[in-house]
Amino acid sequence: MFIEIVADVTDELVEAYARLTPQLSKSNPPPDREALEDIVAAPATDVFVATDDDGTILGTSTLAVFRIPTGRRAWIEDVVVDEAGRGKGVGGGLTRAMVDRADELGCTTVDLTSRPSREAANRLYVREGFEVRDTNVYRYDLRT
Repeated sequence: MFIEIVADVTDELVEAYARLTPQLSKSNPPPDREALEDIVAAPATDVFVATDDDGTILGTSTLAVFRIPTGRRAWIEDVVVDEAGRGKGVGGGLTRAMVDRADELGCTTVDLTSRPSREAANRLYVREGFEVRDTNVYRYDLRT
């Protein structure tokens, strides 16, 4: 398995997001090429891909890094591993790569959220050293 930060949006990346996004979210459509180009070009985000020896994309994730008055922070979003690649260390590899990148960029913390129903993902994050925080997460939906 090989993990890298995406530098250019390719047909393979667009196809991978079309395949992987529905495995993560039933309510949001996959990003199109233009959206992926915006995400990859954004200075605050790194898109990671995990590929097998043949170059097939097995998983993707996004790391957002931002500066606030209390320090530089990182946030992990949209970690998804293809059903066919689960149980092979892809999620752990992506998570470790993002934590390493956040450290390299001088972040003091890395946060993420995961629905309780995603039991395997939650076990993965604990195994990778994340701790559950006692906090409330609020959302304001701008589309309603």
